[in-house]
Amino acid sequence: MNYILICHKVADFGKWRTAYDAHVSARTNAGLKHEQLLRNIDNPNEVVLLLSAQDLNKAKQFAASDDLRERMQQAGVIDKQDVLFLQD
Repeated sequence: MNYILICHKVADFGKWRTAYDAHVSARTNAGLKHEQLLRNIDNPNEVVLLLSAQDLNKAKQFAASDDLRERMQQAGVIDKQDVLFLQD
């Protein structure tokens, strides 16, 4: 199984979560499945996501897409995201 681990900071978690939830169809179309959402105890606006990926190439295309970049900006992501592509 392939996974994507994403870490980034957001201005407002509630606003970000609403935007994240609204973008589920794009993730599904890219073959991604939400596995885990974690928040930093010391900074709850620091978010860590774990997504499983059916097709690693589609997942990489999604992660590099203009659509995702625009959605993240609208959702209030305030720094560069760290993205790791993983497999078990």
